[in-house]
Amino acid sequence: MSTDCQVLPTSTQDSSDVAVREAVRLLRAGQIVALPTETVYGLAGNAFSAKAVERIFAAKGRPSHNPIIVHVANLEMARTCVSHWPPLAERLAAAFWPGPLSLVLPRSSLIPDIVTAGGSTVGLRWPRHPVMEAVIRGCGFPLAAPSANLSGQISPTTAEHVRKSFGGKLRLVIDGGAAPIGIESTVLDLTAAPPRILRPGMIHAESLASVAGELDFGPARGGGHLRSPGLLEKHYAPKARLAVWSWSDDAGLKSQIASLKFEIRRAHVIAHTNIPSDAGYGQICVLPRNSEAFASALYAEWHKADEAGAELIVVEKPPAGPEWQAIADRLARAADQF
Repeated sequence: MSTDCQVLPTSTQDSSDVAVREAVRLLRAGQIVALPTETVYGLAGNAFSAKAVERIFAAKGRPSHNPIIVHVANLEMARTCVSHWPPLAERLAAAFWPGPLSLVLPRSSLIPDIVTAGGSTVGLRWPRHPVMEAVIRGCGFPLAAPSANLSGQISPTTAEHVRKSFGGKLRLVIDGGAAPIGIESTVLDLTAAPPRILRPGMIHAESLASVAGELDFGPARGGGHLRSPGLLEKHYAPKARLAVWSWSDDAGLKSQIASLKFEIRRAHVIAHTNIPSDAGYGQICVLPRNSEAFASALYAEWHKADEAGAELIVVEKPPAGPEWQAIADRLARAADQF
């Protein structure tokens, strides 16, 4: 049964305290709430409660084989979630936590099967957002928190994105402002040798290698359980069709759009270098040729295009380089095959 979705601000200390207390109350009662992090907004529930996590899966329509990252607010809490905390985890946590890095480690018996999709490992992250940290500390238990959107759709970077996605299906959204990083965390599997980057993020391989040494990349070879979210072939996608192209001028871009039988006025363009004229396009958005600024704005622009009724979103192909790897990954998972 649907209910009114309450959106609580955190713009002042008093309002933040009220929002945190209400979130903690609901989470302790086994409910789920939407919370801000520095990456994207998360749909959170008690990570030690299978029933609470079931509510997350049901609300999102999330496939049961897709695991959920567990969020903590200190190292002691992180250690309770795992059966083994290696020295490398300690070094990486010291270097990158709190922050947008998730570490995959052997799970402890406190983590229900549903969190890990039946696998033997769990992804852990200490988020760098004062509201999320305050809620976790107030609860006294870790929070399972995938992105607060319907499964497969664009991750939310504002409270309004969450509210529009879930409507009355969610009781509480805490508005912590726009997520500054804008895409999901880097996921590093420490149960592999060498450690394996399962999902790239804005903490780049070079930074991780300075602490961890040699790294491997991509999903583990062979079958078995997924060790991380974000590994499905089609993910993070807008409702509009998405193309990732290069072009040198307006004529070339319009020719590519026309070849797919889309109307130019229904095409929304996101560019960073080769800026088209505004003639005829549904919308043109120019993002900085800077990976951090581009990542921060990308999902928000997809949301805007969907809301404006775009049929096609064209994103200018990102530059090469390690700092763009996470963006290229998200574009590849969201793009349509034409």
